[in-house]
Order: sequence, then C-alpha cells, then structure tokens
Amino acid sequence: MGETYIARSTAIAARMIGGEMMIMSAVDSTFFTLNEVATLIWQSADGQTPLSEIVTKRICEDFDVTPEEAQRHAGQFVTELAQHGILLVSDQPFGSTTSSASPTP
Repeated sequence: MGETYIARSTAIAARMIGGEMMIMSAVDSTFFTLNEVATLIWQSADGQTPLSEIVTKRICEDFDVTPEEAQRHAGQFVTELAQHGILLVSDQPFGSTTSSASPTP
C-alpha cells in the first residue's frame, strides 16, 4: 500500500473559535467541528507530508494511541472530509507532476 498525501481544499471556510476548529465546505455546506486530533491532522495537511508521518510523528507522540489505531481513525477522518471536498487526497505529494489528486476517494 502506498502513501497517502492530504491537502486542505480552498473551497472551504475554516476558523479556530474557542480552541475548536470549525470548517464548512463551500461545495455542499457541510459543517464540521474538529476535535484536538482532527485539528492536528487538518493543520498538518500540507500536501507534502504523508498521512503515515502525521500519524506517527504528531498524533502518536502527542496522544496515548497505538499507531494502528491512530492510522485507522485518521484514514476514516480523511475519507469523510474528502467526500465533502474539504480535504484533497493523493498518492503523490501535491505539486508533483504525476499526482492523482481527487476531492473524493
């Protein structure tokens, strides 16, 4: 299985309010309030860092969770936000000429 790269869509509105990240999709007006772990993934979604690295170097180091459990939950979160066009997902870093990014899985 290859790496997964994630990037924040520009078709969203996002604000940190009272310590919580609020995100709304401009595509379908879906609204999300992110918890601390989801916010960390969102903030790390630079299109260049593999999701596996975000999980092992950020989530597992900051939270008491196994890499397997963190990877599973992170994958579910990314899939859900990608379905709403909030996160873009690719098997290559974004900006790569061979990228196969898509707003939905």
